[in-house]
Amino acid sequence: MTSETQRALDPEEENAGSEGMRMPHIYVILFVFTALAALATHFIPAGVFDRVTLPNGRSAIDPESYRQVAATPVGLEDFMMAVPRGLADASVVVFFTFIIGGMFMVIRHTGVIDVAVDKLTRRFASRSILILPVLMVTFAVVATLIGTQELALVYVPVILPLMIALRFDSVTAVAVALLATTAGFTSGVLNPINTGLGQSIAEVPLYSGAGLRAALFVALLGAAVIHVTRYASKVRANPEASLMAGTAREEEKRRLYQTAEVGEALQFTPRQFRAGLVALAFFGVMIWGVLSRGWFMMEMAGLFVLMGITVGLVAGLSTTKICEAFNEGFRDVLVGAIIVGLARAVAVMLEQGQVMDTLVLGLGDLVGSFPDTLSAVGMFLAQLGFNFVIPSGSGQALVTMPIMAPLSDIIGVTRQNAVLSYQLGDGLSNIFYPTSGYFMATLALGGVGWDRWIRFFLPLFAVWVAIAVGFVVFAQATGWIG
Repeated sequence: MTSETQRALDPEEENAGSEGMRMPHIYVILFVFTALAALATHFIPAGVFDRVTLPNGRSAIDPESYRQVAATPVGLEDFMMAVPRGLADASVVVFFTFIIGGMFMVIRHTGVIDVAVDKLTRRFASRSILILPVLMVTFAVVATLIGTQELALVYVPVILPLMIALRFDSVTAVAVALLATTAGFTSGVLNPINTGLGQSIAEVPLYSGAGLRAALFVALLGAAVIHVTRYASKVRANPEASLMAGTAREEEKRRLYQTAEVGEALQFTPRQFRAGLVALAFFGVMIWGVLSRGWFMMEMAGLFVLMGITVGLVAGLSTTKICEAFNEGFRDVLVGAIIVGLARAVAVMLEQGQVMDTLVLGLGDLVGSFPDTLSAVGMFLAQLGFNFVIPSGSGQALVTMPIMAPLSDIIGVTRQNAVLSYQLGDGLSNIFYPTSGYFMATLALGGVGWDRWIRFFLPLFAVWVAIAVGFVVFAQATGWIG
């Protein structure tokens, strides 16, 4: 991924379409969204809900407390500060992205990745397509149990060299991670982030309704596996069918990693072998920390700093080379880190203008206007739209569920179905909207432009929305309560 930052900033390469049409640079897209959000604060009435503290210590809105307040439209000075404030608000994701990039660059400099990829490529050369569903099922199961959609940021740098070596492409690598984690997170069989929190706010028995959510897990993941394997098979048969075909960064990755089955197999040196074992041990510690200690980005970032240093030293790198490798990794993910701040700037503008709660109130009014038979569908679509401004599972639950839970009693939707509608509306669009920080950072780690991802993902997104509508309609028709 050498010099990817410079290439990522070149809209001539990254945004060119197959017919010569060009999409604006992602910076431009997010800046326009930020400007529109700032402009909206001049027209949408300012209003606030009171906040109450839940038993678990989180803060949620009081649905009966909305009141209009004096307008505070975003001025020029506030707009000027949107991006810096967005970067500050999203600092955990920003620095997590930097540290992942640095840590994996150190490991790459040890040569461990090259040898591991060479061995895996030779082993799977005749049945390479099988590795896709195996990885996707694994990632999806982890996400549906512990709710860490952001682990896609960790998975992509690990599997990217292997996907390229097996004659797939960067889109395949990103898709394996993003689609699997999203299918698992959205269905949330035992996910504490969306299912657990949503049900707690809605006062639904914790983790009830797991049977229907398990069926949803199978449906979403099955559709994703089919979509990815079809695309990957096409790319392996004809590299020009890749959505990344013709880009300099993709050609560089092919030169780096598509060397398996050519010449003698690579072998670990004793130092590399020990470094590989240390790296695996660190990943084991990470899994333990996430599952038993509740670790998230901050803790994982600290662990990855130690991991990069320790693995580098065990492999025989000098301290200077380790530092230079970190710097190289930081440079390669710079664009992704900046995009995270730009994405957060949209919500910053709405919060500055005190119109976010007004939008939540309007969301409830919109759902209440749907016919009774389509109330659950309206709830799903409302959540799907609102996720553009709050692309966070827990954040969206704390803001919208106090409105949606009592509203569901009035419009004839079970609270269990209200939680399901929220899960689907939040989860599915997390890898569609450019305001989703971790998603844009994952694309940057994989070297895939947002426009190219949308061309790949849009057909599956339509299928996923159809599946979602089918499930909420079924739940509505059967009066599903779990």
